[in-house]
Amino acid sequence: MSAEHDEQEGLRARSEQAIGELAQALLDSQVLENALAAAFGAREKALEAQQAAMGALDLPSAGDVERLERRLRSVSRRLEEVEDQIDQVVRDVGELRRELNAAGAGRDRLQVKD
Repeated sequence: MSAEHDEQEGLRARSEQAIGELAQALLDSQVLENALAAAFGAREKALEAQQAAMGALDLPSAGDVERLERRLRSVSRRLEEVEDQIDQVVRDVGELRRELNAAGAGRDRLQVKD
């Protein structure tokens, strides 16, 4: 059992070493570096072409949609605040009416007694 375990450990160590060497070779590779640079450059060009096409079609970008969404949320919050204030004004006016009606009823009673 110990020999088999030692063999597995040796295989694991050699595998880790080989993977490490391969990773280092890839990191040092000018070909890989050039390929990555070309891929990122192509990505940037594709994004620019997409933005130009959407602009030509007069379609909003994802950023435009996100800005609009933020504005709508802001307007919605403000509208809720206005609605709350209107509700408070309605309650205050109702309370004033009750007080005026109560005061008017009290005057009517005084006038009837006179």
